[in-house]
Amino acid sequence: MMCPRMIGATAATFLLTAALGFATFGMEAHAFELTSPDVAPGQSMPEKYTFNGLGCSGQNISPALSWTDPPEGTKSFALMVHDPDAQTGGAGIWHWVVINIPSAARSIEEGAGTADGAKLPSGSRQITNDYAGFINSPGWGGPCPPKGAKPHSYNFTLYALKVEKLNLPANATGSHAGFVVNLNALDKAKLTMTYGR
Repeated sequence: MMCPRMIGATAATFLLTAALGFATFGMEAHAFELTSPDVAPGQSMPEKYTFNGLGCSGQNISPALSWTDPPEGTKSFALMVHDPDAQTGGAGIWHWVVINIPSAARSIEEGAGTADGAKLPSGSRQITNDYAGFINSPGWGGPCPPKGAKPHSYNFTLYALKVEKLNLPANATGSHAGFVVNLNALDKAKLTMTYGR
């Protein structure tokens, strides 16, 4: 049998729990999310976003991206686009790497992945992608998987970082950038698109 003091403590705990539950009722937790108005998750990428060369005849335009609810303390963002299915002995291919995207940014417009990065949020910096031998510049390198092969996945990952700027050398690779980005990441949001031909 419970004594009055124990009953009082139990009632107080119940009331506190109920009050906290009431206070948060109807409040939805929002997750850090990356989306594109041009391509739905898992959907095949339209031809215009694919590479122009190596047997592909796209326009090599980067798709638009937008994001919501980055974690508290975010001081900058980094975007990394990777094809894990590329036959490179396990390394995959880096199609686009952008660092130092300002914390106030919430989108990247379509076609912003040009070599000069003029349409990127102010202060952003592109790292040379794995198409360097073909386009010899940073920026977006669109999909161009082998003809007749299984469609490849293209992982767009946006990282929320705890630093305002990554001071990477001019010759930094996608893998180098990825290492430093992950060291400074608070959270990440991922969007996967596919493409085959």
